[in-house]
Order: sequence, then C-alpha cells, then structure tokens
Amino acid sequence: MKKILFLFIVAFTCCGNLVAQQSADPVMLTVAGENVSRSEFEKVFLKNNRDEKKDRKALEEYLNLFINYKLKVKEALDSGLDTVKSFTDELGGYRKQLAQPYLTDKEVTEKLLREAYERMKKDVRASHILAMVAQDALPRDTAAAWLRMSIIRDFVNGKNVSNEKITEYEAAVNKTLDHKATGYAKDSTEARKKINSLHELAKQKPLPGEDRFALAARVTSEDPSAKDNSGDLGFFTALQMVYPFETTAYTLKKGEISTPVRTRFGYHIIKVTDSRSNQGEVKVAHIMVKSPTGATPGDSINAKTRIDSIYKQLKGGAKFEDLANKYSDDQGSAKNNGVLPAFGTGRMVPEFEAAAFAIKNPGEYSQPVRTAYGWHIIKLLERKTIPPFDSMQAELKSRVSKDSRSDLSKTSFLVRIKTKYNFKEYSKAKEEFYKVIDSTLAQATWLKERADNLNKPMFTLLDKNYTQQDFADFLISHQSKKTNIPLRTLYDNLYNDFVNQSVLAFEEGRLEINYPEFKSLMQEYHDGILLFDLTDKKVWSKAVKDTTGLKEFYQKNKNNYMWGERIDAVIYTCANADVAKKVHKMLAKNISADSLLSTYNKDNKTNLQIKSGIFSKGDNEIIDSIAWMPGITKDMPKNSQVVFVDVKKKIAPEPKTLDEARGMITADYQAFLEKDWIESLRKKYSYHLNQDVFSSLIH
Repeated sequence: MKKILFLFIVAFTCCGNLVAQQSADPVMLTVAGENVSRSEFEKVFLKNNRDEKKDRKALEEYLNLFINYKLKVKEALDSGLDTVKSFTDELGGYRKQLAQPYLTDKEVTEKLLREAYERMKKDVRASHILAMVAQDALPRDTAAAWLRMSIIRDFVNGKNVSNEKITEYEAAVNKTLDHKATGYAKDSTEARKKINSLHELAKQKPLPGEDRFALAARVTSEDPSAKDNSGDLGFFTALQMVYPFETTAYTLKKGEISTPVRTRFGYHIIKVTDSRSNQGEVKVAHIMVKSPTGATPGDSINAKTRIDSIYKQLKGGAKFEDLANKYSDDQGSAKNNGVLPAFGTGRMVPEFEAAAFAIKNPGEYSQPVRTAYGWHIIKLLERKTIPPFDSMQAELKSRVSKDSRSDLSKTSFLVRIKTKYNFKEYSKAKEEFYKVIDSTLAQATWLKERADNLNKPMFTLLDKNYTQQDFADFLISHQSKKTNIPLRTLYDNLYNDFVNQSVLAFEEGRLEINYPEFKSLMQEYHDGILLFDLTDKKVWSKAVKDTTGLKEFYQKNKNNYMWGERIDAVIYTCANADVAKKVHKMLAKNISADSLLSTYNKDNKTNLQIKSGIFSKGDNEIIDSIAWMPGITKDMPKNSQVVFVDVKKKIAPEPKTLDEARGMITADYQAFLEKDWIESLRKKYSYHLNQDVFSSLIH
C-alpha cells in the first residue's frame, strides 16, 4: 500500500521524455544529459498545480522538485535497478492492469452496462424446461437435444407427442452412442431415461385448464428442481441468469414460450409468466425457529408453538433485538440483533422475500412466515430503490466483466483489431499442421518434434508472421488432458485461442505507440517504482536499520525534542466523599497504592481508582485544573465521584530520550538523509537551466 501511494506522489513529475514538437518549444532544462523542453515542464507543472498561478515563486519551488526527481531517476538507472527481476515483474504486473481498459470494445461495454441497468428496472418471472448439453458437445449430440426439445415444445403448445418423432429422436440418440459421444448422451442408461421421459409425456392427458408447460417440466426437465417447482424459477432480474437466458426472458411477452435457447447448461424452453417493476432492496432483521421440510410432526408443532410465543412477546412490547438475541436459531444473525445483509429480487427463498417486501414501513414486522427452513418473524429496517446509473456504473462494470456477456465486448474488440492490422489467415498451413496432431494432444503428451519440419506462416498481423512453429510452442504450453472432446474440435479450439491471444498480445505490445497517455502512464509507474526502491534503500529503510547513525543524529539534535514542564503525580478517583475521607487518612499513614486498592475494592471494584504517572499539559483535564505544587490537593467533585491529586514533584524541561521520541526523530533523520542524498546527486550529475526560457513561463 505504501508503494502504491508513493507511485501517485511521484507521478506528478512523470510525463515521459516528451520531444519538442516544433522549434518554438526550446530546451529549458538539461539534467544529467537529458533535455527537458519548455512544454514538457509546463505540462507537468500545470498537471500538479491546477490552482497555482505561474508566478516565479511557484515555478521555482516546483523546478527544485523536478530537478531532484530527474536526478533520482538517473541515479536509479545508473544503479541498474530497472534490470532487477523484482522490478521488471512488478512493472509488468502493473502494465497488465493498466492495459485492460484498452483491450476491450468500450462502445460495446457501455451498451452492455446500459442494457443491464435498464433490465434491472424490471423483474421477470419465468419457468423453463432444460435439456442438458455439454458446451463442447458434438453437432450430432446438440442436434439430438434440439430434436428432443422441439418435441417437448410441440406438447406445451398444445400438440400431441407423436410416436414417429420419438422414434426419430431415438435413432438420433443411438447415433450418438454408436460414435461414443459424451456430450449429450453419456451412456445408454442416461439416453434411455431421456427417451422414456418422452414416452411418458406422450401418455399424459392434461386436465382442462392444466398448464401443459408445468406438466412437461415435471416429466422431462433435467433441472432437478423441476420435480418440485414445475420449472418455475420465480422472479429474477438482470445479471442473475446466464446472458442468453436473461435476454430471451426479457424479450418474451407474458405467456409467450420461446424456441429452444442454448446456454452453457444446454437447451432451455422458457415461458414468461409475470413481470413487475424492480422492488429495489430491503434490509431486514429476523427471528428464526428451525423447522426444516421433512421435520417430524411433533417437531413442527413445537416450532410453531415457539414462534407464536415469541410473536406474542413482541406484540406485548418486548424488543425485537432482545428476542432475536435470545431465541433466534439463526446463530449468525442472532449475534447482530437478527440483522441480515440487504437483498433484492431472487436472493432469498420466495416466501421470505415476499413477506419482507410486503412490509410497508421501516420498524414494522411480519406475522410468522413459513419457509423450507422453518418459521420467521421479519422486521423491515430499510428500503432502497434502484440507484441512478452513474452511482451503479462501477458495480455494473465489475459484474458485467465477470458475466458471459463480456465475451461480446471481447469478440467485437478482436474483430476490430484484426481489421485494423490486416489480419490474414492461411488455411492450408492450418490443415497441414493438423496432420501432425494425434490423440496425444488430448492426453496432453503431444511433442513439438512432430512439427519440426513445419515453419510456414499461419496468419499475419501487419508485417508480423505467426508461424507453425509459434503454434507448436503454444500447444506445448497450453495442452491439457481433455479426452471427452473430439480431436478436431480440440485442435480448432486451441488454434482459435492461439489466434485470439496473439491478436491481444500484438495490440497490447503497441499500446505505447497507439496511445500517448498510456505511454505517459507507464513512464509514471516505471519511474515511480524505481524511485520507491531507491528511496527506500537510501532513506526509509536506512533510517530504521542504521541505529548508529540514528543515535549520532539524536545526540547532535536532542535539544530539538524537549519535554515541557511536567509533574509526577497520582490521581485518586473515589466513589464518594466517605471513601475519599478514608483514603486521605490512609495516605497520611503512608499506606501503599496496592494496599489501598485491596482494602477499598474488596467488594466493589469501582470504589477507588488510582492513576499515577508523569503528566504534561494537555494529558489530563484534572492535572490541567490544579496548581502544579507538591502536596495533596483538595477534593474535587466529578461525575458523582470525588477526585484529588497527590503531586509528588515538578519536573523541569529536559530532552526526550531516543525511545520517547523515536518516531519523530526517525522522520527527521529520514529528511536529513534525503537532503544529504540530494546534495550528493547535485554534485555527481550536471544540470543547467536556461533562465530566459524559464522566465518566459512566468505570467
């Protein structure tokens, strides 16, 4: 953290070595052989002194800082700090972070953020039927899944399931099994279950008014929850479902049923059943009595009796917080008065969510509510509407970047970069390379020697060729065991990864050329890290580790670290006047503090409090209020107690010891070391200021 802060402190002088763009921009300063133009210095000055007028005093103060900075950078470079592995690794890490905003399509990203925000204004309720298909499934597998979903969709749209279509589907599944496919039908048992579910669906005769979609979901959906909820997912909002699912749900009208929709889970048929305005978020507290689904009748009755008893106490005036602490079975929230983190649509089980949002005003609470976990009494603490876009933008950007929709921005960016750099692909070279690929690639044991005779370009960007040998190197470092994917699919996927990563790396490598502000920012980090490391070595760590030097500095300057007048005193705080009177008598007999405490605090620890020490002005309000004369003061009332002070002696001003003022002394020693270091740098390296050019900056 210290280094990050330092980077931004030194960045005020780092704008790179800008070359004068025209003869009207003369050299103003030369430091250790490096020329600094008037415009470069002026730009840096204005960047860090926006409210300052360019008068001589401000410019001269800044000039000194600028020269010192340039000298330190020169010293760091001459010391070879920029070649140390720790430096190059750290700078490389920062570069990766700083490059990210330049490696996406900002326009597409902005549209995705706006789209997500607009969708968040509405909650959608939908049901779905799922046919699971692996992302890397073979085309024959996905075709079989599509056929199965089309049969189910016919049913939910009012058509009967025909034996001919089931037979067609069965043939498609057998084909996948014959080819040992693993994406859709992993084995014959699983395949038979899928076929049987269609036969079962064909036998179903919906009752008048019965929802055919819910029936089909219970019988055929591979979402395990469908057996209980008939495919109903409840209400959800943007960024809570995978992007293709969300987009379809927000496109459909109430009652509409989609065609099969592909996601990373497989194919879905989606039906929108309701929609509403976004509810915002609520913050609630709850008291819970456990009674999970499947509990014995006796346990269920006991749980209901307990929650009713708690509710009766609440209605009788008991504090919600006290009851939550005492009775709630949710131990995590009970310690915090029952308070739960704020939540919005789709974050809680439906019964709990509905009850929480039904409470109208903060401070009000619900009647006992039953969920799958037990009984709850819910108290509304706070309600929030959806914030404005600007205040949500950072959060949306973070969430979108982790969501599959971010692939749209990446894909768009790759297409743009390929066009920008005249991407040209050589498909013959790609097919030629495939001839040296075998099953060892799926086992992650493929050897580069197999491609020793291949060195043709596979694609180009501008004038840079990416050869078959480059791809071979990529395969060696990126192959992993994936035996469930067809070899050709695996090869194509790896080749596409090679192309995409190469395109991104090519653009990333040209950021300094394409974006002057990125070049300037990288120079800031480059110099900032160098200066941190060198300053730490020459000043900060040295001041801490050089104990001999610190002691010598202290001895020469110890009169700069003085105590003011102080007193050695003991403060007695008594519970009342009677205790104070008894303590006075005991003190007259020279009874020790320990004996006093053991005598008067035997039954009550608050009868007597004793605080002794050496006090300065401002340390203690009682000490500040008395005369600093040796002896025992008169009794003083304070907060229903009685206080008096025994002043032992007055201490004249004296230097603080090194330990007493170590922080201040160390800071001053660091300043001394830096001043001494800068003086040595100004002697070691030459620098020259063109006074006429410098004066031309003054307004």
